Amino acid sequence: MQTRIERDSMGELEVPASALYGAQTQRAIDNFPVSHTPMPTAFVHAVARIKLAAARSNLALGYLDEPRAKAIEKAAQAVIDGHHDDQFPIDVYQTGSGTSTNMNVNEVLATLASREGVEVTPNDHVNMGQSSNDVIPSAIHVAAAIAVSDTLRPALVALRETIDRRADELKDLVKTGRTHLMDAMPLRMDQELGGWSSQIGQAIERFDSALERLQRLAQGGTAVGTGINAPEGFAEAVAKELSAQTGLSFVPNDSFFASLSSQDAAVELSGQLKGLACVIMKIANDLRWMNSGPLAGLGEIELEALQPGSSIMPGKVNPVIPESAAQAAAQVIGLDAAITVAGQSGNFQLNVMLPLVATNLLTSITLMSNTANLLAKRAIATFKVRKTHLEEPLARNPILVTALNGAIGYNAAAAVAKKAYQAGRPIIDVAEEETELDRQTLERLLDPAVLTRGGVPE
Repeated sequence: MQTRIERDSMGELEVPASALYGAQTQRAIDNFPVSHTPMPTAFVHAVARIKLAAARSNLALGYLDEPRAKAIEKAAQAVIDGHHDDQFPIDVYQTGSGTSTNMNVNEVLATLASREGVEVTPNDHVNMGQSSNDVIPSAIHVAAAIAVSDTLRPALVALRETIDRRADELKDLVKTGRTHLMDAMPLRMDQELGGWSSQIGQAIERFDSALERLQRLAQGGTAVGTGINAPEGFAEAVAKELSAQTGLSFVPNDSFFASLSSQDAAVELSGQLKGLACVIMKIANDLRWMNSGPLAGLGEIELEALQPGSSIMPGKVNPVIPESAAQAAAQVIGLDAAITVAGQSGNFQLNVMLPLVATNLLTSITLMSNTANLLAKRAIATFKVRKTHLEEPLARNPILVTALNGAIGYNAAAAVAKKAYQAGRPIIDVAEEETELDRQTLERLLDPAVLTRGGVPE
């Protein structure tokens, strides 16, 4: 491989001749051969957004001349547009402040900007008014806020709309309810799916709330939170520029000391992602149980057949989308545990697990966004209901006798239920034999559709 010599404050170093980055990036490549997984592209793009906003702000405040500012802007936009994604190879498990990634972006932008015929340096120009210690926490917030707003929230809205549409289609179907996985009182399919819809709706509300804290930025705190070397008005100008870029409402945090030393907003968002993972796991498992069988299980629904389910059993088809969803949910729960540990790693004026927070947070958002889309399109929108598998168990469900409590009492109703279950007969037939209630009254009291409306049977 052909190389060139680059220099930084520590001396000379060989760098690939074709690389846009310089010595500090190469040192990080050499120092951190840990996972061979680079920082997420969305995060690098967020850092570039901050550099673009900083260049414009420094120009407006009179600290950066127009040729350099315009050159940096053009270079940053190219990175944001994804034209140089291969130039950011530094491992996730790097220095805890993310300084290596900040300098990686600085060096790439300086190289690109210098091609415009002006001298641009990574530290003095691209990094003007900034520190890795406020750029990286800010980039976490910017990247996550964009991902939630542009990807996760629309996916959840679409999932909820799909659930609501199917609920309306199935509103006349009554099925056996289950508690403890055992037969319980009946409910309608739209009521069951309505529970899922409410869970997703409340998850959206929680993300909307977390987004408010996520839009408060560390940018302007520089090294330790005092704002040293950042000109007056810089924090506000950068936040305004980022808002214009993204359509979000970024503002400087009320305490840069808090922003640099903690990751409270990221921990909060991760917690909401964990909560969503629990919702996704519940829906996925309900779908798996409802689809189970088709002969020896519940067999209430039939999920779309997407691929062969066994290498040895011909004709077997498995609930692959719910299984995928459950695994993604489990991973998000695990990633949250790591973010929790990272969130309390703020020693004095700086958190030192920022790259881990950034990577896990963006990974969780991606997993939940894609999973929500898959559940909506490939499972919930397409499953078919096997009506006979709803109706037959419902007619024999001994728990329907609960509706007779007010007429014959709990103990007498329990005796009827026990006899019906042991004989495998419909509850209405046994109740007609064992009580003084006439058939017409029993039909009224035991009508499953009526029982789904709640209240006291009359």
